[in-house]
Formats: sequence, structure tokens, C-alpha cells
Amino acid sequence: MPIFTHRSVIATTMQKMIAFHEDRRALARLTPPPIFVQMHRDERTSLTEGEIEVTLWFGLLPVRWIARHEPGPTATAFADRQIKGPLESWRHEHIFTEVDGGVELTDRVTYEHRQSGRWSLFTRLFFNRFMLRLLFVYRHLRTRLAIRGKSLT
Repeated sequence: MPIFTHRSVIATTMQKMIAFHEDRRALARLTPPPIFVQMHRDERTSLTEGEIEVTLWFGLLPVRWIARHEPGPTATAFADRQIKGPLESWRHEHIFTEVDGGVELTDRVTYEHRQSGRWSLFTRLFFNRFMLRLLFVYRHLRTRLAIRGKSLT
């Protein structure tokens, strides 16, 4: 299975980094236009427990996604794993590590495309390494700005 990793250091504290990700608006804030998030259910009790169900609108194309939040590989990490969605499998680890200058944010995604069916081509177009790089550059920028109390506009 492919593994994609993106890292950056954000000048903040661990407390602020975790608080940002605990905010129920974080997913919508981290989703780049022209994709829009429609939340159907949010049953998370913490970053490491519970489920969310969303529709990601890629223009006029709705993509239903159910993800379970679970513990990540470290004490300051969490993961979301696709329970139902367009890919064969998807596990996204959000890893926070204190470093000189702030907190290193590491996003590590282990994923697998479907071999056939209607989602096979779609995920290869929108969830390839290039598109994931664009997505996570955007997400890290949004995280940095949100923690500093600024927006992209």
C-alpha cells in the first residue's frame, strides 16, 4: 500500500495544536476549495474515539465518507480510518511532536485504490501523490494561519 507523508514545523504549543484539531470546525477549515464538507453526523468523543459521517462535494459530485477516529502511533497523535468511502482503504495519522521552534505536524496517509468500479478512476485522479501534496500543503498553511488567528483572505 502506498504511504504518503507531509511534515512541517508550526510555531505553536502542543496545547494549541491539539485544541485546533479538537475544534469541530477543523475539517471544514482544512478542506480546500472547490471541495466543500457537509457534516451529517459527528459522534466523536475525543480526537481518538468516535465516528464522523460527511459528504465531500467535489463540485457537483458528492462523495460520502464515514471515518472512525482512533489512537495514533504516539501519545500526541490520532488517526482517522475510512470505514466507508471511495478508496479501498485509507488511514490518516495526525502526529504532533514537540521540536525546537514549535510543533512538528506530520500527516501520514496509508491508502489503497479500488481495483475496479466507479471510484477506481476517481480516487486515482484526486488521491494521487501530487494531489495529496497539494492538499497537505494547503492544510498545513491553514493550520498555521488558524493557530495564529489569521485567515487566508
